[in-house]
Amino acid sequence: MIDYEGFLSRAGARMQESAIRRMGTVLAQKQDIISFAPGYPAPETFPWYEFQEIARELLTGTDGSVLQYGPTRGFRPLLETIEIIMASRGIATSHERLLITTGSQQGLDLVARVLLDPGDVVLVELPTYTGAITAFRNVQAEMVGVQQESDGIDLTHLDEVWTRLARDNRRIRLLYVVPNFQNPTGLLIGLEKRRLLLDWASRRNLLILEDDPYRELFFEDSATEADVRPIRADDREGRVIYLSSFSKTLAPGYRVAWIDAPGPLAAKFEMAKQAEDLLTGSLDQRIVYEACRRGVLQRQLPLLRRHYRYKRDVMIEALRRGLGDDVSWPEPRGGFFLWVTLPPAIDADRMIPRAVGHGVIYVAGEAFFVNGTGGTNIVRLSFSAPSPDRIRAGATRLALTVRGELDALRARGKTAAAPARPVQS
Repeated sequence: MIDYEGFLSRAGARMQESAIRRMGTVLAQKQDIISFAPGYPAPETFPWYEFQEIARELLTGTDGSVLQYGPTRGFRPLLETIEIIMASRGIATSHERLLITTGSQQGLDLVARVLLDPGDVVLVELPTYTGAITAFRNVQAEMVGVQQESDGIDLTHLDEVWTRLARDNRRIRLLYVVPNFQNPTGLLIGLEKRRLLLDWASRRNLLILEDDPYRELFFEDSATEADVRPIRADDREGRVIYLSSFSKTLAPGYRVAWIDAPGPLAAKFEMAKQAEDLLTGSLDQRIVYEACRRGVLQRQLPLLRRHYRYKRDVMIEALRRGLGDDVSWPEPRGGFFLWVTLPPAIDADRMIPRAVGHGVIYVAGEAFFVNGTGGTNIVRLSFSAPSPDRIRAGATRLALTVRGELDALRARGKTAAAPARPVQS
């Protein structure tokens, strides 16, 4: 047998499978399992009829460019539409600043490859999105975590971390944040804190990478358009690189997202994208453009907000019924996730086999921490994809799992808090 490990680059050797994607393997092995693991949009919300009509018209063969190569920057009418979308978010942009990407994940990868050298430091929230962890790890950057408060990133701790790293002569390149309904916690950075964050980045001469896929999914009982104003909207210096996507509002299968960045950086991201995939799929871009042009996207947004708000409420009610005050979470005002703290004795990662046995799965909180510890007794539950009945059934199964785990711990005399296990960063 060939030892292929010896052929790997240093970056290749460090690559790790996504904890969320790993749950897909579990799902494939067991049929009757309710998954709260992936943050998938609900397929019943997809505008299927409109997509069918758009595709039927595009695929008549009268316009050969529909299935042809196109510019790396993206389909020009779609870029112009994104300019309008950005303006509705309070952001003035231009063609020179925009690049269509194959999902926001490619945006993270392009930023990492263009801006980060091995050993460079990226500041991230504790916890943070696993896709960003993967993108930064793949270029051998070091991620250093910053604590969060109830209204998002802790600015005092942020400056303490920066000061310590600067004192050690570390090269700090970026601050990565998900300000709107963060994945995984669901937290929303407060408006005043967003402005203070920009001021801080200016004083410390750092770039901010703002990842904003959930912005449109605010729940109107507790959040408004004003609450989700992007950090980029108040950027006057060109410090913010902004990522957003159509995956959560139209459909993720099209893989159409975008980067907004200062012109010199956007040009470099374009060059890097040329080496990856030349362009995002032409047909996908055209379908998304037509969905925007015909008003499909605008009609979707209020429906999505009501749909996911209802599912959030169903999950909260079901967890309260099954586990009472033994669990807690910050109530999300938008997005897809509940960040649930379990009793302190429980190790959520070690509990996964028991959960699978009961027919439910989640993502253990450890996967979202880069500081070597944290999240041991926390799970991320996604309420977006399952039906309300499946959410209720899954919550019941999770309650059985937690009760069974606590009983097993008591039987072994382990009722104290489970020790935190190291997490690779």
